[in-house]
Amino acid sequence: MRGIGMPCRRVLGAFLSLLWVVCGAASAAVDLRDMDFGRIHPQVRIKDIVEIEGARGNQLTGVGLVTGLAGTGDKSPMATQMMRNMMRNFGVTLDEKAARSKNVAVVSLTATLPPYARPGQAIDVNVSAMGDAKSLQGGTLMQSPLKAADGKVYAVAQGAVLVGGYTAGGSAATQTKNIPTAGRLPGGAIVERDVPADYAVGGQMALLLRDPDFTTAQRIADAINRHFGAVAYPVDAGRVVVNLPGQYLAAPTAFLANMEKLEIAPDKAARVAVNERTGTVVMGGNVRISSVAVAHGNLTVSVKEDPNVVQPNPFGGGETRTERRTDVTVDEDGTSMIAMPSTTTVRDLVRVMNSIGASPRDIIEILQAIDKAGALHGELVNM
Repeated sequence: MRGIGMPCRRVLGAFLSLLWVVCGAASAAVDLRDMDFGRIHPQVRIKDIVEIEGARGNQLTGVGLVTGLAGTGDKSPMATQMMRNMMRNFGVTLDEKAARSKNVAVVSLTATLPPYARPGQAIDVNVSAMGDAKSLQGGTLMQSPLKAADGKVYAVAQGAVLVGGYTAGGSAATQTKNIPTAGRLPGGAIVERDVPADYAVGGQMALLLRDPDFTTAQRIADAINRHFGAVAYPVDAGRVVVNLPGQYLAAPTAFLANMEKLEIAPDKAARVAVNERTGTVVMGGNVRISSVAVAHGNLTVSVKEDPNVVQPNPFGGGETRTERRTDVTVDEDGTSMIAMPSTTTVRDLVRVMNSIGASPRDIIEILQAIDKAGALHGELVNM
């Protein structure tokens, strides 16, 4: 018998890179053998997994007054006071009774000032009612400043509020769709002050990984060094420092444009994420399960490692390899656990559960029990 060849190793590698998702609304079994596992972990560009240190967004907040509502505004003293203050700015003095209206609402404003934004550019604004307003539909936001944590005004918002819901009803019944007390102003704020982005100081820049991982950081540095020379090195799992090559010292943007197109295969920790509220299970293909027997209700599943050493023919030039056998048997109505040869990967365990119609919540409970038994080699994340 010859050793395991290259095609078999490719297939095995594809199996280990499985990402399987099952949702609580899904009831039909999934045949994982029909899926193309080779595309689960494609090569990705560096720009899609990192951010540039020093080029970051900034949060903006503000308070404003929405007018033009059809009797669905605030009844609170806060709205009355804001109306009086606004009219005072225009030289009109109102008493408290004259400023009362159900056609205005006090709202909070939030926005993110993206990096490289310059004065005159427009950004989106989120609008949320602060008082007891019933709906913001049909309203218009009066001019309102947006400030950052330093207290300075960086943008000014104004415009019609777009609401993705409504409220309608009479004295006996009311119907509400989505959230009518929150809306957006697409491009509703104009940037008045920019934030300098210093991403290349002293001929050096840093890449921040969105999902910190030591292996991925090293692969990013290796890819950059193969293309530009020995200029990059990882500091930790989340930061890679790059010294600008000499020809790019005066043009760091040109270096970034060439560097971010490089492709690598990112790595990830073995992790299983479960959400018991929705019945969602997401499993990484690099999760491993030790020999274990599981009984859940009338379902009995046993997982056992069964490696087989394969020896090459004499003088055949092959190599000795360990082959993992997969022979799964399930006892759905039995009352006792039955040990049987099986696999050590999550993929085959899931395939068995799907074939006998196990629900996502059954799978969640089984995985939690396997983790408590110390047989799940990976992080179990409860969302």
